[in-house]
Amino acid sequence: MENDMKQSKFKNICVFCGSSTGKKSIYKEAAIELGRELVSRKIDLVYGGGSIGLMGLVSQEVHNGGHHVLGVIPKTLMPREITGETVGEVKAVADMHQRKAEMAKHSDAFIALPGGYGTLEELLEVTAWAYLGIHDKPVGLLNVDGYYNSLLTFIDKAVEEGFICSNAPKIFVSAPNAKELLNKLEGYFPSDGTVASKLNWENEELDYSQDSSTG
Repeated sequence: MENDMKQSKFKNICVFCGSSTGKKSIYKEAAIELGRELVSRKIDLVYGGGSIGLMGLVSQEVHNGGHHVLGVIPKTLMPREITGETVGEVKAVADMHQRKAEMAKHSDAFIALPGGYGTLEELLEVTAWAYLGIHDKPVGLLNVDGYYNSLLTFIDKAVEEGFICSNAPKIFVSAPNAKELLNKLEGYFPSDGTVASKLNWENEELDYSQDSSTG
């Protein structure tokens, strides 16, 4: 059956994921499936710039599908996370802070595939930004084979104990497969009550970039 899907509201989606493929083949399959789903919806990819692990799989799939791929990577990580030929556009930046700022600036939404410390840190930072009202872009967990169940349980516990306000779980959505997750992200609408404006965030980001270039 021919795909009759309407145009996505997203032009670019940032994907956080591991520079490893993990032990289970289902993680690799999920990365490839996500790449194909982005292509089917005519969505371009922003990611961490590596050519290995799940990063390499999802970027290759989007690139093979004829869509733009922007990889943002700190110069110090290029020898470690890039092996062989890269795909799409690679933007080298000074450090991890600038990497996250650039990825966020060029993206309309965020998706986290399974990954390790780096993936978790990126995911939680953009979630915290949303919590503070710095941005209103949706954040999605691709909860492959229950990979993020423990994180979801932790957030429920933090809400229960009063460390996170009760509307915080609505900041991101989760689903076990790419199609379901993208459908949820398409239907996401941010809650009211932001603390900081996007204009303030853009000004702070500009100030940081200027400080970095003169440091």
